[in-house]
Amino acid sequence: MNLTNPSEIKAIINENGFSFKKKYGQNFLINKEVPKKIANASVTESEKTGCACIEIGPGIGVMTRELAELYDKVVAFEIDSELIPILSKTLADKNNVTVINKDILEINLKEFIEENLQGYKVSVCANLPYYITTPIIMSLLESHAKIERIVVMIQKEVANRLTAKPGSNEYGSITPSIEYYAVVKKLFDVSPGNFMPKPEVTSTVVSFDIRKEAPINPKSKDLLFKTIRGVFALRRKTVLNSLGSEFSHISKEDLTKCLEEAKLSPSVRGETLSLQQISDLSDAIFSLMNA
Repeated sequence: MNLTNPSEIKAIINENGFSFKKKYGQNFLINKEVPKKIANASVTESEKTGCACIEIGPGIGVMTRELAELYDKVVAFEIDSELIPILSKTLADKNNVTVINKDILEINLKEFIEENLQGYKVSVCANLPYYITTPIIMSLLESHAKIERIVVMIQKEVANRLTAKPGSNEYGSITPSIEYYAVVKKLFDVSPGNFMPKPEVTSTVVSFDIRKEAPINPKSKDLLFKTIRGVFALRRKTVLNSLGSEFSHISKEDLTKCLEEAKLSPSVRGETLSLQQISDLSDAIFSLMNA
C-alpha cells in the first residue's frame, strides 16, 4: 500500500464507505516525504530504544507507519470510528501499534502514560485539526504527563502566534502561556498541495520541547495564568484597563500600584510584555491580595 497515493487513498476510503468530515478537519497527506520528516522530528533521542509515541488523529495511518519504524511502541488516538476498520488494515503488519477510538481531550494523559507507557521516553506527534489546535496543545501541556517532546502540524497562522515575540502583531495570550511549559520552534512549512482534500491555508510543523523547570518562578501559578488572561483580554486597551476583566474586585488605583511595583507603566499594552514582566505583575497582584 502507498498511503500517500491519491488513487489508493480514494480506493481505500471508498471500499470502507468513509467520507471526509469537516467537523474533524480531516486532510490526508499525499507527499510521502512529509510524514517521514514529521516522524523523524518527533524523536528526542539518537538511540531509539525505550521510546514510545502517542499520535493524535492517525487518519488512514500514513504517519503512524513511519512512527512505528522509529518507536518501540505507538499509541494512536482516533476520534472518527469510521477510520478504525481502515486502520486495522493499513496497520495490520505493525505489531507495535495500538489504535484507540477516543477523543484525546477525554483522556487523562498523565494516568494513561503512567499505566501504559511506564519506563518509556514519550513523545507526541499529530497533524492537528485547525479548529481545535490550541485546546489540544494546552491540554497536553497542562496534563503534567511525562512527555519529552510534542511535534504537531498546525495552521501557519497559529504557528506564528505560538512563536511570536513581544511587540509583534501575532503575540497574544497563548504565546507566554506556552512559553511557561515548553521551548517552541517552527520546523518547516507544508503547502496545501501536500494534502487531500487540499486545505485553503499553509501548514507549519512545530516542535515543543517540554521544560523540566519553568523559566520563571511566580508566587502563584494560577494567578500568573489569570494575569495572562487579564493582560490580553482587551488587546487595544492598556493593561490597566484590560486587567479589569479578571480583577474587577481590585480598584484601578491598586492595579496602578501593582503595575508600578512591577516597574511597568499604566499605559503599557499587553502585547509588549514578556512572560517575566507578566510574572512580575502577577507577583505584585498576589502581594496586594495577600497583604
